[in-house]
Amino acid sequence: MNSSRRRFIQLSALGAVQSRPDNDCKPSFLDRRSGAHAYCVTAGAAKPNVFLISVDMISPDHWRPGRAALDAMNLPALRGLFGDSVFFSNAFTTNPLCAPARAALLTGRSTYILANNERAHDGHETSLRASDSIFPEYLKAAGYDTRHCGKGHLGAQKFFDGFGENADGWDRWDPPVRSDESYIAHLRQLGVRPQRYRKEIRGLQQDRRTPANSFGGWIEQEDGADFPIEAQYSHYLAARAVKKLDSALQSKKPVYLQLDFFDPHQPFSIPAGFEQREKELRAALRLPASYTEARERDFRPDPALPRVYDLYRKYWGLYDSRTAADYRVANALQVEVIDRALALFLGELKRRGLYDEALILFTSDHGEMNGRRSLVDKGVYLHPEVLRVPLAIKPPKSAGIAPRIEETPVSHLDISPTMLELAGVQPAGRQDGVSLLPLLNGKPHVPKPYIAECGWHVGTNFACAMHDGRHLYSYNLASDKPELYDLNDEDPRNLAALPEHSRTRAALAERLGAFLESDPRWQCYWSSFRLDHYDILPRPKGDLQLQKAD
Repeated sequence: MNSSRRRFIQLSALGAVQSRPDNDCKPSFLDRRSGAHAYCVTAGAAKPNVFLISVDMISPDHWRPGRAALDAMNLPALRGLFGDSVFFSNAFTTNPLCAPARAALLTGRSTYILANNERAHDGHETSLRASDSIFPEYLKAAGYDTRHCGKGHLGAQKFFDGFGENADGWDRWDPPVRSDESYIAHLRQLGVRPQRYRKEIRGLQQDRRTPANSFGGWIEQEDGADFPIEAQYSHYLAARAVKKLDSALQSKKPVYLQLDFFDPHQPFSIPAGFEQREKELRAALRLPASYTEARERDFRPDPALPRVYDLYRKYWGLYDSRTAADYRVANALQVEVIDRALALFLGELKRRGLYDEALILFTSDHGEMNGRRSLVDKGVYLHPEVLRVPLAIKPPKSAGIAPRIEETPVSHLDISPTMLELAGVQPAGRQDGVSLLPLLNGKPHVPKPYIAECGWHVGTNFACAMHDGRHLYSYNLASDKPELYDLNDEDPRNLAALPEHSRTRAALAERLGAFLESDPRWQCYWSSFRLDHYDILPRPKGDLQLQKAD
């Protein structure tokens, strides 16, 4: 049997291997001293080199097929990677905030983390617990040389557990361009001074006169000289990841390398060389219809939406069309900047002969509003634009899996089971998602139900949501206004109050309620949900108290 055929059988048979007991699979533990996190490693797993590349807060405008903005963008590296991949056009995060979303992705479980550490109360958990396990730990135990480069934002401990001393210590929301000594040395080597803004985008406070939050913008050197792209932080991270890769290859083990960019998250940092692209994008991009509607309403609260949207408009609102246009252009340019960094990294994989047989996964932690409802960034609300994420999986060429656009809905919770199955790891602990390897091979996909949720950020809004592939239903505990969105609409409006959508709303609400009731982790939502939806849910038997003492 030739090697290509053997590798195809290994990859496509993994799902079957994982679903049956393996008498030869001897249990071990991630923590052998305490006996925590039992797992087995199945013999015969393919174990290709694996590269997980993530960006931070990317708008669906910049990756989702059919969006007008995407058609105007120059993204050769991303288009090339997507063209070699199974591209999941309906992938969703579990939380619209950075840390909670990353926690679910790495653990494969819905997370207790509901806030980023910068905005958390003293009692909030914002770092993964020592008792948690993340899939890079299992890959490391299964024989992978694991490396990390870029943003963590979940506490340093679990990254050290998963990557050893190779983990970056970046545990904040924005890039450490002033304190990363390795980056500062990189600038010195290039003969480049630190950055400042040549043109900065600023929002306005509610009086619409006083400058408010900075969204970054176009950068130059401190002395006014052009800032080259080679010195931009994402480009530096890509080059640094290549150095880590070369070091890992010395071990002769399969490599798992995780490259977590900050871009295109604001504050933007657009270097020199994009002046012509800026002109072209300004001519091509248009403001969303919902921005125009908000402006015509003089940015007063939208009566169809929960108050949390108005709260974020006060904080991150764009009260004039020029600033909104600047933001959308800068956001698109920042994605083109990250495309250059991605081209550097993927080009080095190809130069080393690693690209074809590697499994490469590309995603983001969450989405971004990008001007819709006169909002930017994200928040503790469950709108489709902040929940959609790109997900592309480029399989090894020898696996024989043809590139395609896959419309089956999937979630971040499916990434950990996919990585574990690829490495032949069977963890004893719960995984809330399912492996995507069978779906990659064209087999039926049976997803596990899950919810998206949010809690603390600029404001506080406990909410949970569920979708059926066509509509998304969101329940906000502090509002009497539920949300219902058509996922096929690229500027979705809340349909919950419209009579013609009442049956869809009721069906999704009942489905969400059944899920909340079925799992004790969601009693926090279920207690309120059943009271607010008494008219459509089955009548409970007995009293409404939770479990009582005998």
